Amino acid sequence: MGLRGPGASRARAAREAARQSRRRMPWKKKGLSRVERVIAFLEWLPITKGKLAGTKMKLLPEQREFVEAVYGRKDVRLGIKSEPRGNGKSGLCSGLALCHLLGPEAEPRGEVYSAAIDRQQAGILFNEMEAIILAVPEFAAAVNIQRFHKRIEVTDPDHPGAYSTYEALSQDARRAHGLAPSLWIYDELAQARSRELLDNLQTAMGKRNRSLGLIISTQAPDDLHPLSQILDDALATKDPGIVVHLTCAPDDADAFAEETIRACNPAADVFLDIGTILKEAERARRIPAFEPAFRNLRLNQRVDANAESRIVTRPVWEACGGAMIDPEELAGRTCYGALDLSGKHDLTSLTLVFPNDEPEPVYDILAFFWTPEGQMEARPDREREIMRTWIDAGFITATPGATIRYRYMAEQIAELRRRFDIKAIGFDRWRIDDFKADMEEEGLDDLPLEPHGQGFKDMAPAIDQLAECALTGRLRHGDNPVLTACVANAITVSDPAGNLKIDKERSNKRALLRIDGAVTLAMALNVAKRFEGEVQQDIPEDYEVTVI
Repeated sequence: MGLRGPGASRARAAREAARQSRRRMPWKKKGLSRVERVIAFLEWLPITKGKLAGTKMKLLPEQREFVEAVYGRKDVRLGIKSEPRGNGKSGLCSGLALCHLLGPEAEPRGEVYSAAIDRQQAGILFNEMEAIILAVPEFAAAVNIQRFHKRIEVTDPDHPGAYSTYEALSQDARRAHGLAPSLWIYDELAQARSRELLDNLQTAMGKRNRSLGLIISTQAPDDLHPLSQILDDALATKDPGIVVHLTCAPDDADAFAEETIRACNPAADVFLDIGTILKEAERARRIPAFEPAFRNLRLNQRVDANAESRIVTRPVWEACGGAMIDPEELAGRTCYGALDLSGKHDLTSLTLVFPNDEPEPVYDILAFFWTPEGQMEARPDREREIMRTWIDAGFITATPGATIRYRYMAEQIAELRRRFDIKAIGFDRWRIDDFKADMEEEGLDDLPLEPHGQGFKDMAPAIDQLAECALTGRLRHGDNPVLTACVANAITVSDPAGNLKIDKERSNKRALLRIDGAVTLAMALNVAKRFEGEVQQDIPEDYEVTVI
């Protein structure tokens, strides 16, 4: 399937422009060395997006050094460039791929591949190459772009790279056998879950007299990852066939200092906004959950961005305690809530947050917990002892029977509605249908419910809101011991983009008690943020809260 739609029209226009063009390409100038030809090609390419769109690519000093080291010797078979994200990786990768497909490194029937962990990541480099090709008439006239397959073929028989192909490979496609690459580029190898695709590409290199592999990635999270093993071995053996350029902050450096950040981010103030990174550094310094991802992605340290981390430190949480909250003093106040319907044999949580009228609201917190009385004897001794203490003190309600009865909860929630002005209650869809059925039988068919997932998309802003409110002293939780235990035990994990969520499985394995209260607190604060103040303008006019 070839290029269709507006892209096809641009390609036809480019081919017509190419036929009329008489310009001489700078990398074809006589007397240039191999390195000079490659650099001339790269710095002639147009930048198609971002702050510098419309200008020519200009290699950073570190990029130029890497290109000179890789292409300055014929015996180099592997180049590894590891640096923090945002320093021009995509531009350099796409430029080098085009250099081997359409530039001075092109050869007849060459095979150029880019590898990534999934189809979406693989498409990033393809999209950048396509944009450059369509911006250069001579390139567009020489190729056929197959967007669906993420494949580019040189169809001009007179081109030095005649009948060469480029293809984006992803680890989930499992396609790397039978290849004979003249160049392969592995984009963000650190995110790969196995080394299968990497091994297939490396073993395929022996099918050509000259083949080159490039890895351009941030560091992997641990020493056992394939990227870490390749880096450590190359640095230890000083193999002349492998070029390693590793840019990272030393382990003993001040991770949040501006000089540290600038030292390992060569694109700072060129096309990388240093102000944005400094804000991320400040957030990572104050909020432990964000530190691993910051160190890995912005300083390129070998740190697991998914390392176990808490939302806030214990001293920060304890500073928000204050006197025990009297529900009578909150009577009639506006509040927002969140409900976590755990398994019927476990702990179920409802948290209500009451914002005051200040521009930056302070939230009073009421947390409610239910657990089945019939399951108490099945709990470990220490857990049963603590929960008995909290049940006797009124912090947990033990419901009759061996399972949570949502109808029993409904009676208490109905009473809460009579006492407080509940605007919305966030909920995760798991078990919500069972809850709705019981609530309807209790006459709570108008309870306002706000959908709120517990994945990265919804929980990332929720955790951010919880952490920011705690750090700025805008929470009053009254030292509720169950809620305190939930927050202390909650382990956060991040996705490759640094978004956080609470990992229930890992938290519950490590903790004596469940962490449902931390989940509902974060959700409730996020629901409040959606509805309160300037955030309310983000809610569509036709938005309706779900009513059961």
